Amino acid sequence: MRDSSAMPDLDRTDRRILRCLQRDGRLTNAELARKVNVSAATCHRRTQRLFDEGYMRSVRAEVDPGRVDRGALVVVGVVLDRSTRESFGAFEAAITKLPSILDCHLVAGDFDYFLKIRVRDIADFNRLHGEQLLALPGVRQTRTFFVMKEVIDNAPLEF
Repeated sequence: MRDSSAMPDLDRTDRRILRCLQRDGRLTNAELARKVNVSAATCHRRTQRLFDEGYMRSVRAEVDPGRVDRGALVVVGVVLDRSTRESFGAFEAAITKLPSILDCHLVAGDFDYFLKIRVRDIADFNRLHGEQLLALPGVRQTRTFFVMKEVIDNAPLEF
C-alpha cells in the first residue's frame, strides 16, 4: 500500500509518524503508536528507520528566544567580493563557527547568502557585525534587516 507521490519510500503510516513528531517531538513511543494506529514495536522500528534513512534529522526542543535573552531577530544579506567555489567555501567554513547564526543560505539574486541571526538587542548585533561578520572571508557588503514581528517562524512542513 505504497503512496505513489514524490516520496515513494514512505507509506501513509510513515507520513503520519513524521507529521506527529513534527508537531510534537515529546510524544512517547506509546503515544505516537496510538496516534498512528500501529503497535509500539512497529512504531519504534519505523521511527528508527526514518532516522536511519535521513527523513528525520533530529528531535529537539524549541526554546523561546526571549526567555534566554535572544529576543532580537536579524536577517542579513551578504555579498562576497568574488563568486568562486573557493570564496564560497571559505565563507561557509567560517560562518559555521559563529554560534549566533541560526541559518545560512546560499541564494541567487542580489545577495550571495542570507543569514538568520539571534542576538540580545541592536547593540549586541552591532558588536557581532563589526567584530565578526565583516571579518568573514570575502565579505564585500552586508545589508541588515531587523525583524519587527515574526508572523510565521519554523512552520511544520506540509507533505
